[in-house]
Amino acid sequence: MINGIWLALLVAGTAVAAATGRMEQVTEAVMDSSRLAVETVIGFLGVTSLWLGIMRIAEEAGLIRALARAMEPVMRRLFPGIPPGDPAMGAVLMSLSANLLGVGQATTPLGLKAMQELQRINPHKHCASDAMVTFLAMTTSGVTLIPAAVIAVRAGAGSASPADIVGPTLVASTVATLVALIADRLLRPFAPVPPPPPGGEGTDPGPR
Repeated sequence: MINGIWLALLVAGTAVAAATGRMEQVTEAVMDSSRLAVETVIGFLGVTSLWLGIMRIAEEAGLIRALARAMEPVMRRLFPGIPPGDPAMGAVLMSLSANLLGVGQATTPLGLKAMQELQRINPHKHCASDAMVTFLAMTTSGVTLIPAAVIAVRAGAGSASPADIVGPTLVASTVATLVALIADRLLRPFAPVPPPPPGGEGTDPGPR
């Protein structure tokens, strides 16, 4: 759907430019945008590499695992549906810890692994469990201590103090996570488990 929308916008824009005799301006805009994109990427490549390297060192040093252990008591309250000692809790903790530290290259595979583990213990395979919804809310709102990507973009754009975004990002992401968790709890009664599709599992629908 998104690809179709972008294609329609490009075709419509090109057609309007051709009809109004402004194709030369379109060509110049394409060239200018391409040059700006390359300059921007090269500009923050070094900063991105630096932060990702620091985060990789933290990962190899066991900082993420230590952070996961520190977060476990709170996570037990947020994910009461995960049985004690189940590997799903470890996968969730590792993913959230990586997201907290901004380890960009690790968050996606760890998040997928956590979702797989949560689906394994999901009693209703045809829909998301409460734990899966909570995990998704926390991941998308994402409390972040070091927003490496934003710092890199600001540095590439010529910001005098690219790291000044750390404080506001931490506050904004913390508020977003709190709102997401509150909404998750308040809206659960309005989202009962839907019946399984025809030929699917035979679980009875009930309150989530």
